[in-house]
Amino acid sequence: MAPYVPGEQPRPGQRLIKLNTNENPYPPSPRVTRAVANAALGQALRLYPAPQADDFVAAAARRYGFAQRMIVAGNGSDELLAMLFRATLGRGDRVAWATPTYSLYDTLAAVQEARVIAPPLGPDFELPLEALVRARACLTIVCSPNSPSGTLTPRRTLARLARLLEGRLLAIDEAYVDFAEENALDLVQRLPNVLVLRSLSKSYSLAGMRLGLCFAHPEIIEQLGKVKDSYNLSRLAIAAGAAALDDNNWMLRNVERIKRTRAAATRRLLKMGFAVPPSSANFVLARMPGRDLGPVAAGLRKGDVLVRHFRTWPDAIRISIGTPAEMAALFEALAPLAAALMASRSNGRARS
Repeated sequence: MAPYVPGEQPRPGQRLIKLNTNENPYPPSPRVTRAVANAALGQALRLYPAPQADDFVAAAARRYGFAQRMIVAGNGSDELLAMLFRATLGRGDRVAWATPTYSLYDTLAAVQEARVIAPPLGPDFELPLEALVRARACLTIVCSPNSPSGTLTPRRTLARLARLLEGRLLAIDEAYVDFAEENALDLVQRLPNVLVLRSLSKSYSLAGMRLGLCFAHPEIIEQLGKVKDSYNLSRLAIAAGAAALDDNNWMLRNVERIKRTRAAATRRLLKMGFAVPPSSANFVLARMPGRDLGPVAAGLRKGDVLVRHFRTWPDAIRISIGTPAEMAALFEALAPLAAALMASRSNGRARS
C-alpha cells in the first residue's frame, strides 16, 4: 500500500512561507493559551486524561446544540476517519467517494482492504450523485468543502444523497466548513445515516493540538467507541479544545480576515491567467489545464514559498491563504513564473 504523504514541513531554523498545508495564519484564542497552561499545573500530567474528553465534548455540545451522546472526539478528524473506516469496512467491502479529493481516504481504505469506487467529480467539481448511489457502498464520503478544489456541495444535495443511499452511511467531512456559507450539521439530527466530521485545525488555529469531532446518532457513536483508543486526547488538547469552542467569536474574526484575503488572492490569480474554482475553504486551487505546474511549485520553493502540487493532478497547485504579507510574497515569486508559463503556452499555440 502507498502511505499518505503530508505536505513538506520546514526544518527547525528554516525561514519559509508555508502555504502548503492549510494551517490558519493567525494564532488561536488567548483563552486557549491560558487553558493549556492551567492544564499542565501541579501533578495533572502524570494522570491519564478523561477517556471521553468530557470537557471538550461538553463544549462542543454547547456550541453546536447536540446531546453529548451524539459526539465523539478524536485526535484530529484524521483519527475519526480511521475509526470510521475500522468500524464499517472489512476486506472487499465497498467504500465510495468522488475524485479528486482528500488522498488519506485511499490509505485508510487500503488498510481495511476495502474496495474503492471513486467516480470523477463533474467539470465544475459537482458531485456525481447517481454514480455514488449506484456504488451501493457500505460507506460513502463527501468532503465538503472539498480538498483540493475548495468547492462546496450544497446541503440540499447532501440531503438528497443521504436519502438515496437508503440507510447506508454517508460521512460528510467538513474540515473546512467554517470558511463556507453553509454547512450540513443539521442533517445529523434529521437523517440517521449521516455523520459529520469537524476539525479544529483550520478555523480554530489548532493544527498542532490535533482536535476533531464527529457528530452522529448515538447508535453510530457507540460503534465508533468500540474502535477508539482508550485515551486518544491528551489533557492539554482537551483543555485547548474546550477553550477554543467557548471563544467562538475569536475564530469567526480570523475566518473573516482569511475570507477577505482569499477573495483578493482569487482575483489576482485570475488576472495572471489561472483558472480558479470558487473556494469555500482557507485555500484556493490555481489551475492551467494541460500544463504541468510542478515547475511552478518548484520555482516557488526556490523562493522560499511552499505550496502543494499533486502528481496525480499535475495542472494545479493548491495555495493556503496566509496573511496579506505572506500572500504578497507569494505573488512576487509567482509573477515571473506565471508569465513564463503563459508565454510558453502562447508560443506553443503559435507554432501549432
